[in-house]
Amino acid sequence: MSKPLKVGNENVSISIKQRKPSRARFLILALLFFGTAINYLDRTNMAVAASSIQDDLGLDPAMLGLILSAFGWTYAFMQVPGGWLTDRFGPRVVYGISLVLFSLFTLLQGFAKNFGTLFGLRLGLGFAESPAFPANSRVVASWFPQRERALATGVYTAGEYVGLAIATPLLFWLLSSFGWHSIFIVTGIIGLIFALVWYKFYKDPKDSKYINKEEMDYIREGGGLAESAGQGQKINWSKARHLFKHRQFWGIYIGQFAVASTLYFFLTWFPSYLVQERGITLLKAGFVGSIPYIAAGIGVLVGGYWSDKMVKRGVSIGVARKTPIILGLLGACTIILANYTSSIALVIAVMSFAFFSQGMSAITWTLVSDMAPKELVGLAGGIFNFAGNLSAIVTPIVIGIILSATNSFNGAIVFVGVVALIGALSYIFIVGDVKRIEITDNE
Repeated sequence: MSKPLKVGNENVSISIKQRKPSRARFLILALLFFGTAINYLDRTNMAVAASSIQDDLGLDPAMLGLILSAFGWTYAFMQVPGGWLTDRFGPRVVYGISLVLFSLFTLLQGFAKNFGTLFGLRLGLGFAESPAFPANSRVVASWFPQRERALATGVYTAGEYVGLAIATPLLFWLLSSFGWHSIFIVTGIIGLIFALVWYKFYKDPKDSKYINKEEMDYIREGGGLAESAGQGQKINWSKARHLFKHRQFWGIYIGQFAVASTLYFFLTWFPSYLVQERGITLLKAGFVGSIPYIAAGIGVLVGGYWSDKMVKRGVSIGVARKTPIILGLLGACTIILANYTSSIALVIAVMSFAFFSQGMSAITWTLVSDMAPKELVGLAGGIFNFAGNLSAIVTPIVIGIILSATNSFNGAIVFVGVVALIGALSYIFIVGDVKRIEITDNE
């Protein structure tokens, strides 16, 4: 940009360069993507090993369902403490410690020799992973302006599916070549290495050496919490009641349970469904089973991009956020169609569309960033994730009971579809306006 300046009787043109905002937030997003991929790899490796563990340890379907659900017991009930820890000490420290602990619990599963040990280690894994998504939500709220949050949430959430799509064939190869123990040892080591990467590169915006003033201004002016996301913030617990007082929070809690129920079917019983119900070999299941994960990864990116695009075009936040979620949950209901075909190709097509739809609905975390009081973002994320991950307890156990009673996955598939429908109805009829809840000092 040139600006004329008069010196004596002459006009002199002085060139003033305007600095562009840095793009440090995308480095942070890459960290969230890989961290989320490893997080889901460590909680899903049990699904790949499940059939072999069942045969090796002589477990019936109900007992296997308990092991698959064990992660969910501690993970769900530690969400609120995990969110509080994130608000109190900041995501860099809390998530860094979480990475180390859940990677160790993963690695130790490779040395388990009985039901009790595996069950206990899965409980430990859920405990250690509990701060992960409250930390993700807080990082996005800190580093990204509102108009970029859905896509940012979509990108890191895609880490769940992309990581599994790439890793599932490799995990089945490890299983067939070296046995189920190797799966846990390898994935645990990967997590420990990434913990060092996280601690080296992640800092809050106000402490980062990679961000310039222009990017900080861009984040702040767009509604990001760049200057108020540091550690050491104390929670006013008397104000936390607002996270239960407003109906829109109850609506997203119910909806998140439904979104996560479809997810946990794929994370726990889906590989066993392919092997036991559809008679697919282990190695083929690894490759065929990765297709729905790829579809879900595409779905979450589509949902995030579409939502942010609507915001930029002036569509209200409520419509822009809820539309992909509702359509995604309705699309997930189509999983029931898998009960009406014997064609493996059609089964995979149905499962892929249902999981694509589930992925599209998985931008729900943006609502926490958009609605929660600024001082309670981490705690709100903890409660939200607690509600969603109750399905990590309920879904594997219910499916295990249905299998024990009927010797078939048909009823389990119907259960997953019905819960998805309930989630869509919650977003349609319970969640009202999407706006940040402001708490005054008098409340």
